[in-house]
Amino acid sequence: MSSELTVQLRESETVELKKSLAELKQGLISMVAILNKHGSGELWFGVAPNGHTVGLEANEKTLRDVSQAIGAHIEPRIYPHIELALRDCKTCLRLTFCGHESPYFAFGRAYMRVADEDRQLSARELENLILHKNKEALRWDNKACEAGTLSLDALDTAKIMRFVELAELTWDSPENALDKLDLRKNGQLLNAVRLFFARQPPLQLRCAVFAATDSATIIDRHDFDGDILELVDEAQKYILKNIHIGMRLDGLYRVDVPEISMDALREAIVNAFCHRDYRDPDYVHIAVFKNRVEIRSPGGLYDGLTIEEMRRGNVSRRRNPLIADLFRRIHMVEGWGRGMPLILKNAPNVQFRQIAGLFIASFERSSFFETVAQKTVDKTVDKTVDKPELTDKEEALCALVHQHANITQKNMAAQLGLTERGVRYLTDKLQKQGVLRRLGGKKSGWWEII
Repeated sequence: MSSELTVQLRESETVELKKSLAELKQGLISMVAILNKHGSGELWFGVAPNGHTVGLEANEKTLRDVSQAIGAHIEPRIYPHIELALRDCKTCLRLTFCGHESPYFAFGRAYMRVADEDRQLSARELENLILHKNKEALRWDNKACEAGTLSLDALDTAKIMRFVELAELTWDSPENALDKLDLRKNGQLLNAVRLFFARQPPLQLRCAVFAATDSATIIDRHDFDGDILELVDEAQKYILKNIHIGMRLDGLYRVDVPEISMDALREAIVNAFCHRDYRDPDYVHIAVFKNRVEIRSPGGLYDGLTIEEMRRGNVSRRRNPLIADLFRRIHMVEGWGRGMPLILKNAPNVQFRQIAGLFIASFERSSFFETVAQKTVDKTVDKTVDKPELTDKEEALCALVHQHANITQKNMAAQLGLTERGVRYLTDKLQKQGVLRRLGGKKSGWWEII
């Protein structure tokens, strides 16, 4: 028997108190609930739930009986330390236990500790517990490549060297570089290697442009093969080629402004490749519609994450942490779950949904909604006033004013290829026609399209 203990006991998520061995069954259930939540804990017999010591009659046979009950009714098997202990000059039974093979079952059922209560797990909760336990083993990116499917000779050394340079590591050999990047395990290459460095990577990106807001008519389609970094770039270039690009003036310089933020698009594209399910043979898809651009990736949200939680930001549950770490090393993603806030900041109207095993990010095309609004305005104007006919130069000048109301006539001349005198002629004419007007002072004023 151990020496007398005086520490105050109270029930918690890792401590369970029972008055007598008549509560042995419930005590075993509590052990399982604590193991499934924390992996270790204590169970006392002879102590009331309020911490008051009541004691019990126990001997060596009592210890054997409790041990046999644990062996008969708890699975997988555990081997707790069972001892008689004195508290307040009374004999108690103390069990300390640990185990890391969850889920544990008592009398054929699984439980989870919540505060000081034992809650039986539903089928879905049990499934999630099993998946959580095995998610490391189920990960695709850190699995060794199947024997004979990939060797060092099948890797592109130039790709590895470029990556090492971007990651700001020191180059010495392909083997050491792969070891520094944690891409070999026991001398075997891991699956993530083939995505980044294989001469013939197993990746494809599928892109299409549709004539309307549905997929009935395809007007362009292109499939790209390449490594993961090449396909991220191809996805961006394909979208840019097939959406409208506006412009704004930054001083005397023209700056292209896509109708969808490229910062948001790039983050969504990287996420599509980074977090997709690589066990699914499907591909990442880019779909350009008249009213939106969709980025579709195989595999829904991971580890029980919901769209609502994801939109709140700063939540990062990664299906492929090794792939994510490689992106992080070359500064294409951050390690703090800040990707979603970046997307929402630059494209607040983005929509997310999960359909048939796909995760879809959908970005509105502003040109579509502006066209619809303009058609409505034009119909109204046509019914009320006669619009003046504008020359190409006059329309171009109005477009400049629409983009940059503070533009000077000198900058207009530079952009339109006219003299300042020619620009003054056009602005005077458009003001007389009621198309254009000047507001404010000569230096601090601005132009306005009527």
